Amino acid sequence: MEKITIKKRPRFEAVVTQRKFFKKTARGKVIKVLRERYLRDDVSCGIQSCIACQSHLQPTLPVAGVSHPLFPNGHFILPDTNVFLSQMDLVESTLFLPPIILLQTVMEEVRHRSLPLYNRLKALTKMDEKKIWVFYNEYRSETAIIREENETPNDRNDRGIRKATEWYNSHLKVTRPPIRGQAPPKVPTVVLMTEDAANRQIAEKSGIPVISVRKYVESMPEADKLLDLLSAAGSDEIEPTKAAGARQPLYPEYLPTAMLAAGIKAGELHQGHFNANQYNYLEGSVSVPAFSKPVLLIGRENMNRSVSGDIVVVEVFSEKEWKAPGDEVVDQDTTLKNDDVEASGDEGDESDNDEVKARETRLIRSEHATPVAEKQPTGRVVGIIKRNWRAYVCHIDSGSLTSQNTTFLAQQTVFATPVSRLLPRIRLRTRQAPTLIGQKILVTIDRWDVNSRYPEGHFVRALGKVESKEAEQESLLLEFDVPYRPFGKAILDCLPPEGEQWVVPPKSDTHPAWKEREDLRQLLVCSIDPPGCQDIDDALHARPLPNGNIEAGVHIADVSHFVHADTPMDKEASDRGTTVYLVDKRIDMLPSLLGTNLCSLRPFVERLAFSAIWELTSDAEIVNVRFTKSVIASKAAFTYEEAQIRKDDRNQQDDLTKSIRLLNTLAIKLKAKRMKAGALNLASPEVKIHLDSSESSEPIDVEQKELRETNSLVEEFMLLANISVAQKIQETFPQTAVLRRHLPPPKTNFEKLQDILMKRRGIKLDVSSSGALADSLDKCVDPTEPAFNTLVRIMATRCMLSAEYFCSGSVPRDTFGHYGLASPIYTHFTSPIRRYADVLAHRQLAASIGYAPLHPSLHSKSHVERVMDVINRRHRMAQMAGRASVEFYVGLALKARNEREAKGGVKEEAFVIRVFRNGLSVFVSKLGVEGLVMFKRDVKFDAENYTITVPGPSGEVTISVFDKVMINIEVEKDKNTQRGKVKMALVSPVDSSGL
Repeated sequence: MEKITIKKRPRFEAVVTQRKFFKKTARGKVIKVLRERYLRDDVSCGIQSCIACQSHLQPTLPVAGVSHPLFPNGHFILPDTNVFLSQMDLVESTLFLPPIILLQTVMEEVRHRSLPLYNRLKALTKMDEKKIWVFYNEYRSETAIIREENETPNDRNDRGIRKATEWYNSHLKVTRPPIRGQAPPKVPTVVLMTEDAANRQIAEKSGIPVISVRKYVESMPEADKLLDLLSAAGSDEIEPTKAAGARQPLYPEYLPTAMLAAGIKAGELHQGHFNANQYNYLEGSVSVPAFSKPVLLIGRENMNRSVSGDIVVVEVFSEKEWKAPGDEVVDQDTTLKNDDVEASGDEGDESDNDEVKARETRLIRSEHATPVAEKQPTGRVVGIIKRNWRAYVCHIDSGSLTSQNTTFLAQQTVFATPVSRLLPRIRLRTRQAPTLIGQKILVTIDRWDVNSRYPEGHFVRALGKVESKEAEQESLLLEFDVPYRPFGKAILDCLPPEGEQWVVPPKSDTHPAWKEREDLRQLLVCSIDPPGCQDIDDALHARPLPNGNIEAGVHIADVSHFVHADTPMDKEASDRGTTVYLVDKRIDMLPSLLGTNLCSLRPFVERLAFSAIWELTSDAEIVNVRFTKSVIASKAAFTYEEAQIRKDDRNQQDDLTKSIRLLNTLAIKLKAKRMKAGALNLASPEVKIHLDSSESSEPIDVEQKELRETNSLVEEFMLLANISVAQKIQETFPQTAVLRRHLPPPKTNFEKLQDILMKRRGIKLDVSSSGALADSLDKCVDPTEPAFNTLVRIMATRCMLSAEYFCSGSVPRDTFGHYGLASPIYTHFTSPIRRYADVLAHRQLAASIGYAPLHPSLHSKSHVERVMDVINRRHRMAQMAGRASVEFYVGLALKARNEREAKGGVKEEAFVIRVFRNGLSVFVSKLGVEGLVMFKRDVKFDAENYTITVPGPSGEVTISVFDKVMINIEVEKDKNTQRGKVKMALVSPVDSSGL
């Protein structure tokens, strides 16, 4: 039985409606279900001072609605579901402020159709500047309806929306009766807003006021700006293009959903994520379980309107058509530089499309004429399971403007070039194009028709001037879908009312905070973190025991004491998933009061913790481990460098320093055991960016991060804690334990790296197991070049699969292992301030030691699976956002160095990591960046031996993978795309400026 959330009359006064329907159970049995709703006549209309509605809730809607040229007596709009599904950018705009009646029916339908849009809609109802009233039409006796026989759910909802509109208009007339001797009262109109032409037609026949979104917006004062926000996909009134359907489609139609499902089930079709090629816009790939190598998609017709991240269905060609990936850099901006935006859609001239297609066909043929490596499956996309479309950060391509006149803002079609090179250009109709040149903007893809070479989208908003730090930072967060809104009142209300004055209460057997907590304040606990760390998650201690063994402890911030399940703060943390670290700012998962104060294990203050305490032998063998909620008082907060200096200083003989040395001795032995078991010592490019100490915080230099012994000390004990906790929670909750795994990579992932190492250095890379790989990597050394081993480890890391969170009951037990760590089981427990997965692990661990009962949601496998999907995605996006932030600041630092030292670029050493038919990919280890050195004229390319031969001053010079070269780096802005990019040129062994 459904319940209403507002004040009800006595049940015996309510009208009861019944609905019968049949439902099939999991075992195939059909049962009859009877659902009851209790209807009332006191559900408020939400209009202020309504004499007919007496509600204890505060009405939101103004008495007279709002003025509009089409509704001089005032009006309210009542949108149907499709308005929110397709035109949310418009509804969210601060320029779109009519009072809105939001029906319960519409909210429920949006929730079922799109959870992200539902969350945006809920947020919209809480915005102060918006006047939105949620009307529970399903519980008001005059507006509730029952689904009729043979009526589809969609038709039933449309009928309910029309009925609610009709009732509102009659309700307003009743509440404004005419008064004798006075002019008739002005009765505002409730207008049904819908994108559905059929729904409008039925409403008009019934005398219900109805309007389309476009018609409504065209009469508004800010129509020029608001019309740009309209989605082409949602509106049935978009101007028809001139030649729609008048010529051959550019792409094949997708197969019907039923055929896709049948094909996948029969193994004739395959489903997977589409991945665009960052070096070649004419290539993409889809990894599917049926093949050890990804299915290669060559040419835009075979990619068939796929956008990076879409879940697609592919048909694989016969084996005789399989090919090797291309060996040429094919840049979209360069190849399509002179493409006419007006000839890029349905209205274009046939000859224009043929010319582009011929140009792209020549590129594909030249690339795939000589196979470079073992062939892999090829195929084409025949359907889309799920689009990954969202708002993208773009620039207007100035070359596509038909008019630069900023005084006459006529609508024109332009290209919006996404910041990400993995995305196609987007055709955009806008009236603001000339004013948007030189700005970063947000654009949403609406549709991609078979007879349009590019997807079509609409303008959402401007982010600011290109290369301004504010615009770049916001665009980076938007590009990687990082939630960065301020924490709302409901979330902040979950914090302790004492605020910063909160302290651990005095020890008491009766105080809830001390319930079953150990008092560990006497231990010599300290933290070791990067410089400037404020959110201190972890602290450590070690001390000798009387029996000759050693006690070591990892103490983790007890975040779950403050963040309770199923609260607004918990829901927000689960949505954010992780804290995002950018170069000069941090986007917190939790409010800063917790992250940097109450939960942070700062020195000299008492803090609540969750402790893992081991008894270890002197050889670092575990005798036992126990877990306990605790209270600690950290004695010091060290940086890695400070802890290293203290450990190495033999004059320091105090107990805290001895504790650090003891921890280090154990960590060395723990690491040796891991390495012996087959753990990998991989590498990733990490750099440190020096910022100006002034308020501007401008980057002034870049250097590689230095890793010390104390980095490894902390890492080993965090790994030990995570492994121990994983074992405990999996034993207690075998179906729902929150774990993390790293699957072994397919051996085919290493084939290219193995071949390069053998041909270029005569080194064999054994990938038969993680241990064999670890041993092989240790042997990849060049006595003349110490950085060679690090380079190979970086390249090996890129052959790996990504680690992922998972629910223990959702995958086979033999797939739990962490390949990189050579551990059979693993989780994340040690960073609950910044990772939501750790918060869940804390709750499960607390329940497993009998400290507190586990919330019902963590007993639900399906719930845990859904949360894991979210935090896996957030984790990936946070990593990419962090890297992009470093890349941006490296660019600024290079620009600053260039201005300080000399014009003409910065010169740095780099390693060649890949060769193309028309260039080199190089890695600059000092800066941690990759780039392309492109050649303008033909050079000799030897794909089999990974070399490229170029003319030099004294004859030809051959350059191969792993060679060290000198490059010149400049940061320049593309005049068309307005995109700042790093430009690299070869200086030595040859000057590439003439090549």
